[in-house]
Amino acid sequence: MTGKERAEWRKQANTLPAIFQIGKDNLSDALIEGVDAALKKRELIKLSVLETSDLSAREAAGLLAEKLQAEVIQCIGRKFVLYREKPDEE
Repeated sequence: MTGKERAEWRKQANTLPAIFQIGKDNLSDALIEGVDAALKKRELIKLSVLETSDLSAREAAGLLAEKLQAEVIQCIGRKFVLYREKPDEE
C-alpha cells in the first residue's frame, strides 16, 4: 500500500466510530472472529483498547493484523484502524 492510499484510508477513518473494544480478555477467539466478519463486510474498521487490557493499541493492532492478514492504517492513543480488501464476490 502506498503512502497516498494509506492517507486516503486515514481520512475516511476519521469519522468512523470504534466498533470493537479490547478489554481484559485481550484478543479472544470471539473478538477475532467478529473483527474478521466486520473486515469482510466493511474493509475499514476502528477499534479501541480499554485500560483494562494488558495490550497497548499498537500491540493489539499488530497482532490482529497478523492473524487476519489486514493492514494497520493508523494507531493513535488507545484507538487503531485496520484495513483489509474485500474479497471479490462471485
